[in-house]
Amino acid sequence: MPRAILCILDSVGIGGAPDADKYGDVGSNTFGHIAEFAAAGKADRAGLRSGALHVPNMDALGIGAAIQLSTGVLPPGLSATAKGGRFGVGREVSKGKDTPSGHWEIAGVPVPFDWGYFSQTEPTFPPELIAEFITRAKLPGILGDKHASGTDIIAELGEESIRTGKPICYTSIDSVFQIAAHESHFGLERLYEICQIAFELTAPLMIGRVIARPFVGDDAFSFKRTGNRCDFAISPPEPTLLDRNQAAGNQVFAIGKISDIYAAHGVTHKIKGTGLPQLFDKTLEALEMAADHAFVMTNFVDFDSEYGHRRDVPGYAAALEYFDTRLPELISKMAHDDLLILTADHGNDPTWPGTDHTREQVPILVFSPSLSQGEIGIRSTFADIGESIAAWLGLAPGRHGKSFL
Repeated sequence: MPRAILCILDSVGIGGAPDADKYGDVGSNTFGHIAEFAAAGKADRAGLRSGALHVPNMDALGIGAAIQLSTGVLPPGLSATAKGGRFGVGREVSKGKDTPSGHWEIAGVPVPFDWGYFSQTEPTFPPELIAEFITRAKLPGILGDKHASGTDIIAELGEESIRTGKPICYTSIDSVFQIAAHESHFGLERLYEICQIAFELTAPLMIGRVIARPFVGDDAFSFKRTGNRCDFAISPPEPTLLDRNQAAGNQVFAIGKISDIYAAHGVTHKIKGTGLPQLFDKTLEALEMAADHAFVMTNFVDFDSEYGHRRDVPGYAAALEYFDTRLPELISKMAHDDLLILTADHGNDPTWPGTDHTREQVPILVFSPSLSQGEIGIRSTFADIGESIAAWLGLAPGRHGKSFL
C-alpha cells in the first residue's frame, strides 16, 4: 500500500519567480548560483569542500533539468535530463516569501490574506505592543527591538541579556517576532511562556509566527543557538494535506519544524531534530515506523538558517552535497509503491544582497520505483504538490491545485 515522503529543502530555490520584481529579487537563483560559484572556485573552503558542485543523485532526479526549465540556463556540472524520476518547477501564488506561506501552499492551502510585517525603523515594534508584552510577561524590559540576524544579535546582546534578565526581541523582513534568551539563565520553559504571550499579542496583527530562539554558551564568542527552537504559528485557514490524511485515519510524521509551521494541526507523530544529519536520520526512522498510507514530511532547515541567511556559499554547497550523499539511503528503504518528492518553500540565495529570503520558483523532484521518468512542467501553484501526494495516498481532491501524477 502506498506511502509518501516529502522533503522540504528549506530555501533551495531555482530562479526568480515571475513577480520577483515586487520583492527586489529579479535574477536570484539559489541552487543555480551556488553551482556557478562552485564551478568558478568561489565556493571553496579549506577543510569543507572545493571544486564544482557534486550532487549526482539530485541531478539524476532532475535538479539540473528543473533549473534549466525555470531559468532557461543549465548551471555548470548539472545535466539537462532526468535519469531516474520526474522533474518540474513550482510557482507560488501566495504573497510574500515566508516559511508558512510556502509550506501551507505545498500542503494544498495557498495563503488567502496578507501577512503583517514590522517596519524597518528602529525601534521596530509598536511601543504599545512592547509595553503590553513587558507587563503581561512580567519582564524588566527587552533588548534589541530591531531587524537583525539571529546569530549576530545574540553575539551583540547575549551577555547583556544574561546580566539583566531581558530577552532579545527582533524581526526580519518576514512576518515574524523572534525572542532569544539563554536556556539556563533565563530558562527554556520561561522563554516558551513569554513567546506564547507574544503570540497572543501579535496574532491580531497577522504576524505569522513568534519564534523562541534559545541559546547556550558563556559569552559572545561561545553563544550558540540550540535545537529547542519553538514556533508559535497562526493556524492554516482550512484543512491541509496533513489534516486530510490524519482524518482518513492515517499516520502523519512531522519532522523538524513541520509541526510548528502547521500549528500542530494534522500531526500524529511530532519528531524533533537538529542539523542535517539528525534530520535525515529521523526521516529514515519515520519511514521504518510508517504504516500503509502514511505521510512523512521533513523540513531541512539548515539550508536556510545556517547558510542562506548567513550568505555562506561554501557552507550551502557542502550542505547540498551532504544531503545528496544521503539520498541513496532513503531511496533504498522505499517500497515499490512509495513516493518521494523533494521541493522547497522559497529561495534564500547566498550570493544575493542582504540576508533575507528570495522570491523564487522551486524544484519539484519526484521519484517512485513504480513511476516512469519525465517532465511535469511549470506548475501554477505549490498546491499541485499536495494534491499529487493526496492522489497517491488515495485521498479525495482538495480545493486548490491539481495532481501531476
